[in-house]
Amino acid sequence: MRYSLNRLVSMLAPCLCFTCVAAPLAMLAQTSTYSNVGRTPSDAEIRAWDIAISLDGKELPPGSGSAKEGAAIYGKKCVACHGAALEGTKLGPALVGGKGSLSTPQARRTIGSYWPFATSLWDYINRAMPHNQEGSLSPSEVYAVTAFLLFKNDIVKESEVIDAKSLPKIQMPNRNGFIPQRVEEIPDAKKRGCRLGTCP
Repeated sequence: MRYSLNRLVSMLAPCLCFTCVAAPLAMLAQTSTYSNVGRTPSDAEIRAWDIAISLDGKELPPGSGSAKEGAAIYGKKCVACHGAALEGTKLGPALVGGKGSLSTPQARRTIGSYWPFATSLWDYINRAMPHNQEGSLSPSEVYAVTAFLLFKNDIVKESEVIDAKSLPKIQMPNRNGFIPQRVEEIPDAKKRGCRLGTCP
């Protein structure tokens, strides 16, 4: 198919105009500097936002809770999104099931089938749940809900009380399904001559 020169120019003109405008704007955005904007946060402000919980749970706050206590909180704060049987709804994913499914085409990633660390579960609930009320649960309420979810996934007993000391010790079913955080945690890493990023 042949095009006349005028037709080609009319087809390419919008692209050329966009490029001529967008390129200088992109360069300007990359070179802009800002002064006298904002301030350095105070130590108290940093501590208030520094709520991340590491895998070993050393930052976990005081408090405790059991699955029995967590069931009542779940019924008030979580059931609308995750369902009465933790089966999930259009508003939130299922929180149980999926055991043994990760190696199948119908993998279901739930607390009991996928999550490798119980401390990550506590951290997620603490910072992101309930929806639109994030951060509203007390540490003991978070422990209780965490215990309830672990109980429903057959990981802890219903009467078991979890706290900052016991939570990091809980062995999750998929704990060994992830590459370790540190090279030295890989079995026989030293023997195999593994270094950061490489392992023969």
